Amino acid sequence: MAGIRRPRVGATALALAGMVMLGAAPAWADSSGSSSGAGSGSGAFGSSGSAGTSGPELTPPTPAIELEGARNFRDIGGYRTADGRTVRTGIVFRSNRIDALTDLDLAKLTAAGITLDVDLRAVWERDKAHDRVPAGARYLVADVFSMDGLSFHEFPAITLGRVLIEGLITGSSDSGSAGVVQTINYPFLVNSRGADLAFRTLLTSIAGNTGGATLYHCTDGKGRTGWATAVLLTLLGVPRETVNADFLASNDRLGNPNAVQLTWLEDAFAEADRLYGSFDGYVREGLRLDQATIDALRARLLM
Repeated sequence: MAGIRRPRVGATALALAGMVMLGAAPAWADSSGSSSGAGSGSGAFGSSGSAGTSGPELTPPTPAIELEGARNFRDIGGYRTADGRTVRTGIVFRSNRIDALTDLDLAKLTAAGITLDVDLRAVWERDKAHDRVPAGARYLVADVFSMDGLSFHEFPAITLGRVLIEGLITGSSDSGSAGVVQTINYPFLVNSRGADLAFRTLLTSIAGNTGGATLYHCTDGKGRTGWATAVLLTLLGVPRETVNADFLASNDRLGNPNAVQLTWLEDAFAEADRLYGSFDGYVREGLRLDQATIDALRARLLM
């Protein structure tokens, strides 16, 4: 989008971003200690709808596969789109970390036809907990918070100050230090160029993985994975109420009613609107997805 500045940042900004991101690491880990651990308007990729999250049509599909070693593993399929289509099941799965999968878990993933495992975690997380990759599946890193060539669409101190002030005003950061960290995290999922590259890698890899199913994950499967899923479902035309319900399902899956807050997801959508004018602009100008990739995702995932 013309006029959007994408400055390289100096040492001060890098230090600030480093504090934000490194400080977020404990919040990405399962806070329970277990190893398993306002939005855009209608546009080209679907309708935002209202913020409601109840009603039978908004209930996330019951997972067909349950994994002992990954509580937040689930199929993103089964949802209805605004135009009456359905997201196919058995094609794309989201999860929390998969280092603790049992042999039976791995057998289930192999039987499900998973041929690609996309790891959204940072290097220190990957070093601490290596994935157990299903037999025959390809492993791909798409590090959302990679420090390589770190840059932002907006000077990070400005973003940081704004989200902290807005969090205090709206009360979206009222769940202690972890809530404050997460309030900061979500806008940076949109503001960071490294995040753009990671999410673009994920989406193009899903589109290109025509020989099997794709699994992607972070640590708890709620932050980076939650935003990635919200982007993909919105791109497919799933209404915002349903996207919200899928995001909030992590609370039940992780056994923690405060694992995620809806305001965090709304903050990320709001950041996309603010930087790009719309979700469409974010997908095309931020993630730089071309029409061929968008068409391929829809052809593969919608019926």
